[in-house]
Amino acid sequence: MRDTLVRSPAVAGFFYPAEERELRELAGGMLAAVDAPPKPAIAAIVPHAGLVYSGQCAAHVWKRLRIPDTVVLLAPNHTGTLASPGASAWSKGRFAMPFGDVTIAEAFLSRLSAACPLVRHDPSAHRQEHAIEVELPFLQLRSPEAQLAPIVLGWDSWYQSRELATALAEVVRGWDGEVLLVASSDMTHYESAASAARKDKIALDAVERLDGEGLLASCHRDGITMCGRAPASVVVEAAKQLGATTAEVVDYRHSGWVTGDDSQVVAYAGVVIR
Repeated sequence: MRDTLVRSPAVAGFFYPAEERELRELAGGMLAAVDAPPKPAIAAIVPHAGLVYSGQCAAHVWKRLRIPDTVVLLAPNHTGTLASPGASAWSKGRFAMPFGDVTIAEAFLSRLSAACPLVRHDPSAHRQEHAIEVELPFLQLRSPEAQLAPIVLGWDSWYQSRELATALAEVVRGWDGEVLLVASSDMTHYESAASAARKDKIALDAVERLDGEGLLASCHRDGITMCGRAPASVVVEAAKQLGATTAEVVDYRHSGWVTGDDSQVVAYAGVVIR
């Protein structure tokens, strides 16, 4: 019988090494390659492809963050599986990973779901979703004791994004302890590196302005295939409500850096918001 409180790895051995030692060498080496001290941050945006492609970009963000006890990680719903109103949380138990289990921030998610009816316990949306899982090796290496509030979003509208962002900011302000908000997103998909860079600059300019609504609007208007634009818009808006004043793009790259083919790439950006 499946343990409904334990989320088993879905992409171990595919998006990242399933063996603990190999994963530790890969993710740990990526973190070690970043010469930047960790500092407090309100929020961040990180990519979520296979670690060989986007891991170094993600490491540029994770290495710069002081990790608090509670990390809220929002991701897009790639699988289409959805039983909630659109904000699918894994609200109880733990995520199993090669480094060991990541504990779910049950009390935080309980308070968030009370503040925002969009947020509901929906394990089905998480079972095969990779966009949260691939961040966890970095989180565990940086802060093994941190608790995770994982939420998968199944919408693309500013109305719902703003509602969740406002609830998040409200809960974070009232929380007894620090909370880090993280959005998991890749940037433009399957265009030339030059085209991706042009489009992604439009989206990242909106992020740097802390304009979550503008980010969503630009993706729709300019055909920017940023898969986690809704999670990013939520995080940007919540961070602004929490007093953020800067969003810094600390890394930008694309899959062609690994494959050598710039004709059709997936692009990745790392952003720290303070």
